Amino acid sequence: MAPWPRATEHRAGGPTRGVATRARGYVALVTTPETGARARGTDGEVDSEVSIDDLAVRPPVVHNDGHPREEPLERSFDRIVAEGRPRLARSWGDVVATGATGGMEVAFGVLALLIVKQETGSSLLAGLAFSVGFIALLLGHSELFTEGFLVPVTVVAAGESTVRALLRLWIGTLAGNLAGGALIAWVIDEAFPGLRATAVSVGSHYVLAGETLHSFCLGLLGGGAITLLTRMHNGTDSDGAKIVASVAIAFVLAGVGLFHSVLDSLLAFVALDTSRAPFGYLAWLTWFGWIVLANLVGGLALTTLLRLVRSRQRLLDHRSAVADRA
Repeated sequence: MAPWPRATEHRAGGPTRGVATRARGYVALVTTPETGARARGTDGEVDSEVSIDDLAVRPPVVHNDGHPREEPLERSFDRIVAEGRPRLARSWGDVVATGATGGMEVAFGVLALLIVKQETGSSLLAGLAFSVGFIALLLGHSELFTEGFLVPVTVVAAGESTVRALLRLWIGTLAGNLAGGALIAWVIDEAFPGLRATAVSVGSHYVLAGETLHSFCLGLLGGGAITLLTRMHNGTDSDGAKIVASVAIAFVLAGVGLFHSVLDSLLAFVALDTSRAPFGYLAWLTWFGWIVLANLVGGLALTTLLRLVRSRQRLLDHRSAVADRA
C-alpha cells in the first residue's frame, strides 16, 4: 500500500509539516500542539477530534476477528513505543552519560540501604530505604541497564528501531551505570568509614553466592521485578502512582534479597574499596556476568515476552504503519 501524503498545517511563524499515518482501521494526522489533530476512519469521514497527546497510530474499536480491543492496554503500548523511540536514537555519548547519571543516583539508594541496615539490622527496612535510589531515577529521568528490557525491546519488536540501536543502549547504559556507581561507591567508603563492616557483609552476601542455580533464580526474579516496575510506570500518568511502584519494587528487590546486577555490584564496589572484602574483582566479574544473564532472561521472559503476546495486535498495527511509511 502506498504511504499517505504529507499534510500542510499552519501556526504562528509559518507552515509546518505533519505526516498522515495509517494503521489497520485508523488514520491520524501528526500535528502541532497549536493545531490539535483529527482522527479519520478508513471511510474517510472525520470521526472525532483528538488532542496532540493522542499518538499517530490509533486502534480501531475491534480486532480483525470482531473481538473488542482493550484500549487502555493498547494506549499503554503506544506510550511505551513513544517513550522508547527517542531513547534508542541517542548517540553513544548520550547513552553513556545517561547511564552514568543513573549509576550515581542509584548509589544514593545504596548509601541509604547501608545506613539503615547498620542502624537497625533489618534487611526489610534497608530495602525501603533503598527506594530513594529508584525515586531519584524516576524523577531525574536517568536509567539503569535493567530498565531496558521492556521499552526498547518493544520499540524494536514494533519495527520502530533496530537491534543494533538496542545493543548500543544496553552496552552504553551498563557501562555508564558501573562507572558512575563505582565513583560514588568510592566516595561512600571514604565519607562513611563506619559503614565498612556492613558494606563488606552485604556485598559478600551477593558475590560469594557464586554461579549456582539458586543465585540464577534470584537474578531471574530480580530481572522480572525491575521490568515489572518499568511496565507499571508506563501504565499510568500519575507521578504519585509511579513513586508508590518504585518504593514497592525497591522493597521487593533490595529488602527481600533478589539479585540485581547493577545494584548489587555497587554494594560490592563499596566492599572492595574497603580492602577488606573476602573476594576480588575477578570473582565479582564472574558473578556479575552470571547475574546479568539471569536478569536478562527474567526481564524478557517473565514480563516483556508476555506483554508482547498480549499486545500482539497492537504490535502488528505499528509494524503495518512502519511499512506504510517506508
